[in-house]
Amino acid sequence: MVKFAAFFRNLNLGRKNCPSKAQLEQAFLDAGAREASSFHTNGTLVFSASTRLGPRRVLLKASALLRAQCGLAEPAFVRSVPYLASLVAGEPFALIDRSLIHECCVSFLDRNATVPSEVPAEAKCQAVEVLRFTAGEAFSLSRKIGKTPGSPNMLLEKLLGLPATTRSWNTITRLVRKHA
Repeated sequence: MVKFAAFFRNLNLGRKNCPSKAQLEQAFLDAGAREASSFHTNGTLVFSASTRLGPRRVLLKASALLRAQCGLAEPAFVRSVPYLASLVAGEPFALIDRSLIHECCVSFLDRNATVPSEVPAEAKCQAVEVLRFTAGEAFSLSRKIGKTPGSPNMLLEKLLGLPATTRSWNTITRLVRKHA
């Protein structure tokens, strides 16, 4: 039984058109996951699925249940926990002086996204800098310009014309430590 992480876009537990923690976890269980555990309040959930059902199918069924129950219409992206562990092991931010930035981030991209060949991509105001793309992720830095941190998600959705969702790198490392 492999563990997977689902990353919902624009989901904050308990807000309008968003499920409660119990609803989120139950939707995945009802969709066929063997176990489901919400990780933080930002729409991240770890679940296990048999290879027969497959994580994408569980995610699609859970998403349909959440749409019917609370009106959640946001996309979600799924990655295996072993895959996330390999990303963490690659230390994509090892050379970054963290005192100079607001946040190291990873964005999960739509499966139909065509990543640009030019890297790094940078927001005009220099609040976001994309360091590297994989086939399904973008690794970026967020800087505060004034009081507002840059939004990698906003930059990437504009650049790619498709939805994405972003998490702080610390969230991913903690998730891997807990569930790998």
